[in-house]
Amino acid sequence: MTNIEVYKGDITRLELDALVNAANNQLWMGGGVAGALKRAGGKEIEGEAVKKGPIPTGEAIITGAGKLKAKYIIHAAVMGQDLKTDAEKIRRATRNSLLRADEIGIKNIAFPALGTGVGAFPLNECARIMIDEVRQYSTRKAELERVVFALYNEPAYQAFKQELDMQLG
Repeated sequence: MTNIEVYKGDITRLELDALVNAANNQLWMGGGVAGALKRAGGKEIEGEAVKKGPIPTGEAIITGAGKLKAKYIIHAAVMGQDLKTDAEKIRRATRNSLLRADEIGIKNIAFPALGTGVGAFPLNECARIMIDEVRQYSTRKAELERVVFALYNEPAYQAFKQELDMQLG
């Protein structure tokens, strides 16, 4: 069974196999989580990502993690150039990130709250969708040992903590 945790703080500081980037389908790394990952890990992350794009919204690709402590960045395209997202895009981007992680044998991964920054998707609904998707996935695949939801601010942390407590009963 996959261990699911919530962490309040900077995703770029985590020492895990992979960190998920809330990406656009062109894979440019501008603001929000993408900008933080690029600033901390180096421009080569964006360079490698852009060469693999564009990708369909809801899809995910893997790059190296540059100077970060993680080994990989999984770029989850949660929105297109219109910078809008919805529940289905978040669900697919979460699932495809987990699939990419499995493909290269990742044991632990950190997700931000996909689509809630630039995409302005509601935190509570995002937490429900993402935690549900991770729980469903972990019943089918046992290789993933640990999923961390890395939330930068208190409202995001509380939304995910409450949802996780509710789903785990």
